Amino acid sequence: MNEASGGWRVGAAPGRGPRRVEGGLLELPLHVLKPGRASLVSLVLTMVEAEQLHAALCDALGDEPAPVDAPECRQPVRYPGGRQKY
Repeated sequence: MNEASGGWRVGAAPGRGPRRVEGGLLELPLHVLKPGRASLVSLVLTMVEAEQLHAALCDALGDEPAPVDAPECRQPVRYPGGRQKY
């Protein structure tokens, strides 16, 4: 969980992962904490927004090697020509 300004902290909701919801949307449950209060909120994305977020996160991860226990989409994939992508 990351700390934001003013003591707020935001992170993935424990035990709850992303899921598809009505209308072809993706819901990502988040746990929001501030001193003396905790809330469960959802970030709701269209599939296009989810793909854009995925691409931006992959770009931000850059050349960092995928951890051994990373989900499959973070495992390196070899493409023709020898380049490696995540």
